Amino acid sequence: MILHIVPRGDYRPGESYRAASLQTEGFVHCSDFGTVHLPADRLFAGRTDLVLLEIDPARLDVPVCWEPGVPASPDGVRFPHVYGPIPAAAVVAVHDFAAAEDGFHLPAALAGEAGPS
Repeated sequence: MILHIVPRGDYRPGESYRAASLQTEGFVHCSDFGTVHLPADRLFAGRTDLVLLEIDPARLDVPVCWEPGVPASPDGVRFPHVYGPIPAAAVVAVHDFAAAEDGFHLPAALAGEAGPS
């Protein structure tokens, strides 16, 4: 599974999802369970209006490429970039995703699926 952070009001269940970055950069920025806190802490600090889309890449009909973030991480972390709209059928769950005092953490419903760190 891969994850995408989105403001609650920008996601419409049952509809294909197109992030603004699809138009400006050609892909939708995603993360995996072990890295979602990195862009969340950097780009969405303090936000409480976010949800985390849990996406099954096997249900996508567009390419997913694992590429460096911008700026590139010195430890070589790569992120999944979805090169097209995300069909409603690929979004298998939606999780509330609010920052805690010490930053973002994987929602409890996903924490058991993350595997060892």
